[in-house]
Amino acid sequence: MRSKNLFILLSVMLILSVVLSSCAKQATPTAVPPTEAPVVEEPTAEVPPTEAPVVEEPTAEVPPTEAPVVEEPTAEVPPTEVPAVEEPVAKEPAEKKIMTWSLGETDIPTIDPAISTDTSSNQVNMLVFAGIMNQNEVTAEFENGLATEVTKGEVNADGTVKYTYKLRTDIPWVKYNAETGEVEEVKDCEGNVRYVTAKDFEYAIKRTANPATASDYAFMVTGYIVGAAEFYATGADEEAAEAETTEEASPADVVEKPKATADDVAVKAIDDETLEITYLRDIATNTMIPGLWVTYAVPQWLIEGDACTEAMADRWIDPEVVQTYGPYAVKEWLHDDHLTIIKNPFWPADIASIPPSKIDEVVFRIISESAGLAEYESGNLLGMYQVPVAEMDRIKADPVMGKELSIGPNFCTYFYGFNTQAEFVDDARVRRALSMSIDRQSLIDNVVKGGQIPAQWFSRPGLVAAPTLEEYPDLGIKYDPEKAKAELQSYMDEKKITDPSEIKIELMFNTSESHNKIAVAIQQMWKDVLGIDAIVQNQEWAVYLKTIRSEATPQVWRLGWCQDYPDAANFVDDQASSGGSSNPTVDGLAGSKPQGGFMWYNEEFENLVNQALVEPDTAKRTKLYADAEKILVYDDAVMAPIYWYTSVQLAKMNIERTFSVMGGKESFNKWDILPEGQERAGNK
Repeated sequence: MRSKNLFILLSVMLILSVVLSSCAKQATPTAVPPTEAPVVEEPTAEVPPTEAPVVEEPTAEVPPTEAPVVEEPTAEVPPTEVPAVEEPVAKEPAEKKIMTWSLGETDIPTIDPAISTDTSSNQVNMLVFAGIMNQNEVTAEFENGLATEVTKGEVNADGTVKYTYKLRTDIPWVKYNAETGEVEEVKDCEGNVRYVTAKDFEYAIKRTANPATASDYAFMVTGYIVGAAEFYATGADEEAAEAETTEEASPADVVEKPKATADDVAVKAIDDETLEITYLRDIATNTMIPGLWVTYAVPQWLIEGDACTEAMADRWIDPEVVQTYGPYAVKEWLHDDHLTIIKNPFWPADIASIPPSKIDEVVFRIISESAGLAEYESGNLLGMYQVPVAEMDRIKADPVMGKELSIGPNFCTYFYGFNTQAEFVDDARVRRALSMSIDRQSLIDNVVKGGQIPAQWFSRPGLVAAPTLEEYPDLGIKYDPEKAKAELQSYMDEKKITDPSEIKIELMFNTSESHNKIAVAIQQMWKDVLGIDAIVQNQEWAVYLKTIRSEATPQVWRLGWCQDYPDAANFVDDQASSGGSSNPTVDGLAGSKPQGGFMWYNEEFENLVNQALVEPDTAKRTKLYADAEKILVYDDAVMAPIYWYTSVQLAKMNIERTFSVMGGKESFNKWDILPEGQERAGNK
């Protein structure tokens, strides 16, 4: 009975609940999101949690949850407001700044610092290497290069003096990788970066003094550093010993002198950052020698080989293998066409005297002056080292090129040298006659037209201790046709020569349109004034340099000499004295057997330049050099100075640049190519 009543009660309640639910407004079920938050690929804001029952292990669909009645459906979770993220857009690579510059019409002879003797070679060297010291191209003053500290020691009893150089150790050796198109650091056999050290400079300086290197510029080391001259002379000693060996005298019979070695050269790396150099004399030049290219560090492991590097010997400068460390690296060298250097990204930014480059690449074109001007006018060249003299009037008159033309000071002298042992010019009267018959001002006004100054002597005014026209107006030699005729007549009378056409003269110069025009003009002056018919010849630059430093030196030969350091000693001593650049001897020592160039020795001259070198008083030094110049260009007339250079160049006005007084060696790492429409301030 009780069970029956319970059943009836439950049935009534069920019916009632059905009736009530059918009368109520239907609630909209709210969809429950999954228990894991939705994945947002680039979330930038926190997604608020959805109020949903936590289900630890969901295995089935969660039934709808009864939610309060709402007027507007709120079932869907509103989208998370995530700020729009712009897709990254790849930046266009900045357009490379590429400087194109003409460097003459014959190939660069070498980029081996120990072998280089000429401006074009050293233009490249100064950009891909760097010195302990560095010469400012505008002021010609020497500043710290890789040196951070220079200490001069006490002068020794024998007059020698030691300098100690502290060097940077954070500059890596680099090379260009043609496959990747990138400049890369050089690694050693253990995979470590090779950095420039004091040992690299020690090796380089001793290599220049090594007779096996056959450096034509070794005199810049042998003449200043203790032990270097003796080491260099061992090469001549060995040749002499071979010459003494005959069938009767075997090599064992020849008495051998003690031989100097590289260890006797007073250059020593104390550690990676410390280099000591002991100089022969206490003179100002000591501060400049470590800034010359013959002292630049070179890679011993590449030249001589090591455990992981093949010995490249003379081929170490081939563009495929060369390793350098300057603000630029060598990218490409297509001989007789162009040489390209590329920015070194590893060059430090805090060397004030040698800043990192702004221009990405510099292409040095090997091209004649006329062809170069055509390329310049068409826009294929941005600058020219030399301007064709035949076009000077047109360039000056042109409203565009006239503005782009720069004419400025240049510490160089243009001259003709005489082989004093060659026929006819072995007499000073003939040499004086040839020099006096050159109308230098006419040559400047009508041929070269670059504001040059007629040269009466060799060392250019403006150099330390060089004579000036104001103080020495009558020094040297000038155009004087009457005296020239008298000098030649005196010679002809003594030699029983009745017709000057019997005097045969060969004049040689290195291949160049401008040099040719100058030679032809002087050839005509000699004909008009003296009646001498000269033959004009030319040779390619690298061949020519060897010719004029050999016994095959012609009677008359052309050369320009530009300062290596701004002192008269660099001209009168380093270049002209016995054993100097244009007066070489077999062992590099003064008074030894001549081996090309002037083929000349004058004891009085040598004594004067030696005194001037160590004289501390500048006025007294100048007088000593003036006396030496009189012997050089007048008494012995070993050379005919023609003019003191100016720098005559063209560069587009959007080239921001410095203007060098160093004979055409430009610091391209300080230059920039300005945006279109911008111009540099001027040409000074």
